[in-house]
Amino acid sequence: MTKETYRPTRRQFLAGGCAAVAAPYVIPAVALGADGRPPASERIVMGGIGLRNQGGGDRINFLRNEEVQYAAACDVLKSVRDRFQSKNCKVYVDYRELLARPDIDAVHIGTPEHWHAQMIVDACRAGKDVFCQKPESLTLGEGPKMVAAARRYGRVVSGGSQRVLEDYRPTVDKCWAGELGTIKSININGGNLSQPCNLPAEPVPEGLDWDLWLGPAPWAPFNRERLGFNRWRDYSGGGLTDWGSHHFGAAMFAVGVRDLQPEEVIYHAEQGGHLTFRFAGGVLLTHKCPGKKHFEVEGTPGEKKAPQPVPVYAGRSKLIHGDFLDCVKTRRKPFRDIQYAANTMAVCHLAVIAYDLKRSLKWDAARQEFVGDEEANRFVDRARREPWWL
Repeated sequence: MTKETYRPTRRQFLAGGCAAVAAPYVIPAVALGADGRPPASERIVMGGIGLRNQGGGDRINFLRNEEVQYAAACDVLKSVRDRFQSKNCKVYVDYRELLARPDIDAVHIGTPEHWHAQMIVDACRAGKDVFCQKPESLTLGEGPKMVAAARRYGRVVSGGSQRVLEDYRPTVDKCWAGELGTIKSININGGNLSQPCNLPAEPVPEGLDWDLWLGPAPWAPFNRERLGFNRWRDYSGGGLTDWGSHHFGAAMFAVGVRDLQPEEVIYHAEQGGHLTFRFAGGVLLTHKCPGKKHFEVEGTPGEKKAPQPVPVYAGRSKLIHGDFLDCVKTRRKPFRDIQYAANTMAVCHLAVIAYDLKRSLKWDAARQEFVGDEEANRFVDRARREPWWL
């Protein structure tokens, strides 16, 4: 089957939908809530896309919620698909076939990050709510497209960084309680850049759809080392975007700038290079600032501010997966709404570009471009391999 025919057309989708309606079926007692679970009409029917690593953990966390009915799983590796094939869970190679199912309410995405924006946008277009693992984007240009798709199609889209609220809660509480006074800066350490990848070709393992694994990324021959995707520039920004999405996101939340993107990133060449991000209002976020500890906050000594309530997860579980499910039902924005995730990823991508160019940059968030800097603007987005587009 060619790539062109593999992508379901509108005609194929409608034909499939009519066939599903015409088929007779029996509603079992369990679907009506006879076992104490919510009836089917109150359950959220979910599917998973990319289940080899963190996606498998997300599946387990969603299944801990009794309102979830898990109906579909998608992965390009047959060995992974085989683990989830069952009478009640159909498996897919191509995520577009999963999205074409009218019974699926929501999906969770745990693929390599070069796929995240594409799948988020496609899922929104297909009328699905989305929970996507971090890092939610590969480029600056993908952020606004994900946000626009979520808003245009009225979808709940949540990023998957549970560490934003959980790992650094003591610092978050101090900042929001006003104990540190006016916040001046917060420092983040850690996170390496990804590297160019020039590996020799190896035979594609049986059961792997390599072309679909690559998707919008440049074509490259298979090499098992490429599957360590967060090491290579074609698929990731490295630790700076992988762990950075946790650390920068938590820092921005703690000091109250998660609604913003920085106006400027200042590159300091001394001592191996470090960065300062300047936000509107004067708050600074630093990366690897010499002499400062990870997540070290500078407030205003002797000053106290009025406390503010800390935003928390919705739902009974008080966890990020439960927050998403509650928002699917209530249609509220989740704690890690895609706009917050896009703002965090903007900081990560700005850091990558500043380190690559080894110079300071001015960023116009409203126009989503660098100010008077054509060289830097070439890094805002990347070409995508056909037939993938946003």
